[in-house]
Amino acid sequence: MASASTLPGPALQASKAALSAALAENHVKDPQNEQNGDESLEPGEIDEVDMQQQAENIRTVFNDPQNFNVKHPLFSAWTLWFDSPATKGRNMPQTPMTAFPQTPLAQTPGGIASAAQGWMEDIKRVISFDSVEEFWGLYNNIVPPSNLPQRANYYLFKEGIIPAWEDDANKNGGKWSIQLPKDKNRANVDKMWLYTMLAAIGETFDPILANATPENEEDAPQSMITGVIVSTRPQFYRLSIWTRTAPQSTGTDDDNELRERVEAIGRHFKVNVLGYAGNAKLQAPLATEVEFLSHKDSDKKGKNAKKIVV
Repeated sequence: MASASTLPGPALQASKAALSAALAENHVKDPQNEQNGDESLEPGEIDEVDMQQQAENIRTVFNDPQNFNVKHPLFSAWTLWFDSPATKGRNMPQTPMTAFPQTPLAQTPGGIASAAQGWMEDIKRVISFDSVEEFWGLYNNIVPPSNLPQRANYYLFKEGIIPAWEDDANKNGGKWSIQLPKDKNRANVDKMWLYTMLAAIGETFDPILANATPENEEDAPQSMITGVIVSTRPQFYRLSIWTRTAPQSTGTDDDNELRERVEAIGRHFKVNVLGYAGNAKLQAPLATEVEFLSHKDSDKKGKNAKKIVV
């Protein structure tokens, strides 16, 4: 019998649809029937699939972390990026991810507008992955945020999207973020970052995708989420979720609908990922509420910025 999973609940949620796909795609065949052409079947009769037998022959990371034979594909492929003061001006620095090859941004395909190249040139591409198993392999081999040096950043973005405002997927979007004092949150930030990543790769942030059923998944709109970031600063941590689009406060039906969708992402972040009560007030010295700003408003540095708070 398979042993009970010891992974956090969000990990199971992130791959709930993948196991069904694995079962459907990995039929267990009877060698004797395969050799004899299964003469027990009448012409035109369809052999019934024994799902119990299939399940017993499939080992996943949830019941055998070392010897699994089926991977759980994610909805999208993702790329982890990293930078810190130690990476500035160095081609192959010693960083917390020494087990993985790192590629400077300038060497990655696609690139971004020259306006972003200046401050992005020191960011290193760590690794890309597209399965739950590869995610855990990565996560178990990197230094957690609580042990990163000051002014370091992890960026987890969908493959093909650069963690810069200038990227086409980000330029019309914005970000949810929260700032937390270091001294009070050093013991919590690692779990918060893990759950933020799991919600991102499991597509549970965006309510439209999270509520999609197998019947309407193909008709669901593009995911709102492009990436998530954790940053360490001398006195605080910052967690952020980047979105493709941002409401413009125009008062139109489409903009109001977009605002509701964006606010739902922020509430999910606050309550289900970070673990705060929905009505909790978080503003304090060095701390902020869970706040949303479009990238264009962020560039205004507070002047006439339209902030959303949940």
